Amino acid sequence: MNQPRLILAGGTGFLGHHLARYFQQLGYEVVTLTRQVRRFGQTAWDGRTLGAWAAKLEGAAAVINLAGRSVDCRYNAANKYAITRSRTESTRVLGQAIARCQNPPAVWLNSSSATIYAHTTGQQPANSEATGQLGRDFSEMVAQQWEAEFWLAPTPHTRRLALRTAIVLGADGGALPVMARLARFGLCTPQGSGQQWISWLHLTDFCRAVEFLLAQPTLEGTFNLCAPEPLLNYEFNGLLAAHYLPRWRLPQPRWLLEIGAFLLRTETELILKSRKVVPQRLLEAGFRFHFPSCPAALTDLLPQLA
Repeated sequence: MNQPRLILAGGTGFLGHHLARYFQQLGYEVVTLTRQVRRFGQTAWDGRTLGAWAAKLEGAAAVINLAGRSVDCRYNAANKYAITRSRTESTRVLGQAIARCQNPPAVWLNSSSATIYAHTTGQQPANSEATGQLGRDFSEMVAQQWEAEFWLAPTPHTRRLALRTAIVLGADGGALPVMARLARFGLCTPQGSGQQWISWLHLTDFCRAVEFLLAQPTLEGTFNLCAPEPLLNYEFNGLLAAHYLPRWRLPQPRWLLEIGAFLLRTETELILKSRKVVPQRLLEAGFRFHFPSCPAALTDLLPQLA
């Protein structure tokens, strides 16, 4: 029996490493497309143009595109251009490669972001795929352009799913180790007002959800990849404080966060935007989360941190 092949574009980061390991354990041959081929020893591509890498897609079981420049930077004109281009160009060229296949991949999962939804405050309803309100700020428009490029791809024989992924919590990468390190030093207080919503997902459930979507041939379209229980920023920081019990708890007003973001060359949007998102379509399709609540997720993950 032939080993199914999974193409992982932009798969050398935190999520890509875990997806590669997860699907290798399921018996897949995982081919990672990366610009950093000397470092990672995988298949080279530039994320913009067709090349020898495109032959790897012929007969593949699935393509997963995670490519995109980090948003952890200042939103100046050059960075905005690079953030947008890295997402739209990689998606466009994958669509071109799939369209040229004689035996195209059965399914294509393309990253998007839960940040596509508008800032949601107070008791406003959570954003589902069916009723969510899309925003008009920079990061929200990037996600919309990203998805628009995905749906424009001429790939009628390949099932497509756009993954609006929330913050993925893991012990060895992503945002959680940084937040935990700050919490140990007392920065586990509400950031700004603390009333902004956080949508999140345990790394285990991220990998399981991708597997679930690949295995359901009738599912296509847009899916929110997040846990079913978003929580407020002050509640999340309270969980960190209860775990680490720092001697001091330092306030984090918005003005101080703005100064810190400027010095660290990043943006406060990453922590101040309110993301209230629910995975309605995943739940309706029968997916069951191992970690539906944030207290359970952090109980599992925080002891794993050094």
